Amino acid sequence: MNGQSATSPSRYAWTVVGLLWPVVVLNYLDRQMLSTMGLSIKADIVELQSAQSFGWLMAIFLWVYAFCSPVGGAIADRLNRKWLIIASLAVWSLVTLLMGQAANFHQLFALRAIMGVSEALYMPAALALIADYHRGPTRSLAVGVHLSGVYLGQALGGIGGWVAQEISWRSAFVGCGAIGVAYAIVLIVFLRETDRGSTEATGSSSATGAAAGVDWLRFVILILCFSLPSLSGWAVKNWLPTLLQDRFGLAQTPSGLWATITHAGAGFFGVILGGGLADRWSRRTVRGRTYLSAAGLALLVPSIILVGLAPGFALTIVGTILFGFGFGMFDANNMPILCQIAPARFRATGYGLLNFFEIASGAYLTPLLGKLKDSGVPLATGFAYCAIPALLAAVLMLLLRPTDRDRGEAGSKYNLV
Repeated sequence: MNGQSATSPSRYAWTVVGLLWPVVVLNYLDRQMLSTMGLSIKADIVELQSAQSFGWLMAIFLWVYAFCSPVGGAIADRLNRKWLIIASLAVWSLVTLLMGQAANFHQLFALRAIMGVSEALYMPAALALIADYHRGPTRSLAVGVHLSGVYLGQALGGIGGWVAQEISWRSAFVGCGAIGVAYAIVLIVFLRETDRGSTEATGSSSATGAAAGVDWLRFVILILCFSLPSLSGWAVKNWLPTLLQDRFGLAQTPSGLWATITHAGAGFFGVILGGGLADRWSRRTVRGRTYLSAAGLALLVPSIILVGLAPGFALTIVGTILFGFGFGMFDANNMPILCQIAPARFRATGYGLLNFFEIASGAYLTPLLGKLKDSGVPLATGFAYCAIPALLAAVLMLLLRPTDRDRGEAGSKYNLV
């Protein structure tokens, strides 16, 4: 696999992370801008002035993304991931560009649905590729560095509100779409797939005697750990700008910037620090990554309550920062923990299934919060209730208790004996 050993990843292994980092930035920037440019879009497209309609516009992406994620993962486990990543980037970037030309709600709705299909192909393929290049003590850090692009993309999404207000929301979509199409050409030249035909790439029976298959009980627990926190996660991503507007009278530009830069900026550091600490902890105990992930989930509980119920703006922002940091610690370890319970040949499919349940939860909650808001229930109340599933997820993560450091990789010093 390009000269990579199990304990010391090759220089190109980190190049792969660097090449994919701008892609994941665009992945989240393109989807996040809609929530921060809402006021400008609503001024042009009157159907979106209903909170429930705007919620459905955000939710259609999530539902399509959710249902297509397992399919995208299964495809990634069978086809060349390089070309799947490139095709995904090119299509969603073209869709983003076309959103800048949309004239009505129905066109935006259809384009957001197509974006959900194309973006669903990216994350399972990208994380599985990174996991193949990074075995052993660099996996969580590599995934964390890659996912830091998620949080940067969310933070840059706040700039969308400024661009929409100062220039136009259409220009924001067109500009980001054009950049993505151009970067797809860069990946054609420099990105390489691993040799999945080798024994090391595909995996075989480990010293535990069970590493050839999926640990299904733990996989079901991981699904719950993955989906329950998404209720609070998608509430923050999709509705925090509106909450700041409602509670503190902020205009579109400051509400979008405060909402995205605070929690996403904290998440940027959370995934990197959480990934590095988890790699260190995992050298001491096979459960090191689940312990670190549970700590991040536990931090979500007081922080989301603070976001919803804090009496002042400053404390609300403190809550968003703590929330982003805790979610980042959790996020950095999801694929590495999946690698502990599923062999290499199933990881993209497994991550696609995790995505389905996580995003379906968010897709259900997003329009529900809009509907409750239209009926007079404050967004702050819905935010505070999201602390309950986050607490349950933290408990379940502690109960996960994986028994393999890396399932299905024979002869690795990182398997239990």
